Amino acid sequence: MEGAQRTELLRRYRDGFGALSEALSGISEHDLDARQSLDEWNIREIVHHLADAETITAIRFRRLIADDGPTIDGYDEGEYARRLHYADRPIAASLDAIRAARATTVDILDRLSADEWKRRGTHVERGEYSPEIALRFCAGHLHDHAEQIRRALGKG
Repeated sequence: MEGAQRTELLRRYRDGFGALSEALSGISEHDLDARQSLDEWNIREIVHHLADAETITAIRFRRLIADDGPTIDGYDEGEYARRLHYADRPIAASLDAIRAARATTVDILDRLSADEWKRRGTHVERGEYSPEIALRFCAGHLHDHAEQIRRALGKG
């Protein structure tokens, strides 16, 4: 990955929490249960999914950087939603987790050397994995779900 591409992906990653916060601005408790369609998560479930995804991603980055050749496991998002009670939990702590995971991970990513960006592990579902590959996958994640939230609220 070239420097300009990495810089843009880092900017997008860094700005993700702001996009999510903006999409949730002024949301009511009632709105949290809004969904665009019956086959999609509601807003409350999206926020909890993001908290889990962000904490898992933060650990994945750390393992890729600090461990030698780690195996990166996948996880079943649907099972997480069911077993971790996404449907009825308040979202404040999950928002804090998202913000903290992104902020601490950006602090690390901003300091990586060219060699550290290329460290390798193996993702059990995707194969070869590195901080560069992980960044490509997750830089737009919060932005994508922020758009989903806007659509569910009729704002997008």
